[in-house]
Amino acid sequence: MSKAAFVGSFNPFTIGHDRIVRRAARMFGSVVIGVVGDQVNKPGMPSAEERAATIRACYAGETGIEVKTYYGLAVDFARQEGATCIVKGVRNVRDFEYEREQADINRRIADVDTVLLMAEPEVASVSSSMVRELRHFGVDTAPFLPNIPADKNDNIQR
Repeated sequence: MSKAAFVGSFNPFTIGHDRIVRRAARMFGSVVIGVVGDQVNKPGMPSAEERAATIRACYAGETGIEVKTYYGLAVDFARQEGATCIVKGVRNVRDFEYEREQADINRRIADVDTVLLMAEPEVASVSSSMVRELRHFGVDTAPFLPNIPADKNDNIQR
């Protein structure tokens, strides 16, 4: 089996992200989730380690899924982790165009391929930015976030 890298800022990690991770794990056997630490265009978010801790809690006790933080380019992280490709989720045409451009650049600069997985219809409208906006207005966002086992839920940023 091979390993895939699933990279992003994950602010927050949603049920859509979780679905992509689980599908990629079935396809590749192993997935390393890379939580990017340097966010030039997204100031004010929780630290990479805080975001990674939340994601680790989602997969506690599961095999084939690991979570790490990284700084720099996603392709460098993927190569460092021994991943054969980068996996990205695509919800709509806008996502597709953005991810297609990123995939082209990643292949050009590092010869790393990208596998695009289409979001399942029931989670296609879920995005981290939508969850952040709902939180801002006091809406319960639990339906859009993966379940964290109760014994792993202490001190987790949700």
